[in-house]
Amino acid sequence: MNARLTAEQEALALVEVIGFKWLMAHEGHVVYVDRLQQDADYARVCLALADASPTPTLRAAAASLRAQLLMAPR
Repeated sequence: MNARLTAEQEALALVEVIGFKWLMAHEGHVVYVDRLQQDADYARVCLALADASPTPTLRAAAASLRAQLLMAPR
């Protein structure tokens, strides 16, 4: 099995990250996309903030991104 993402999968993943960024911005949190994708500790902090949100859409986005950002092999 090939662990690398196809260009289409990478594009969809980026769309999800950008959506998360804007949902976080709506709640007053700045998210740096490059850092989110490359720094696991930073990603954990951002995802924890999202988990504490009263917004169900943001919590769902965080759950989805958690699998992509923290559990995927790099």
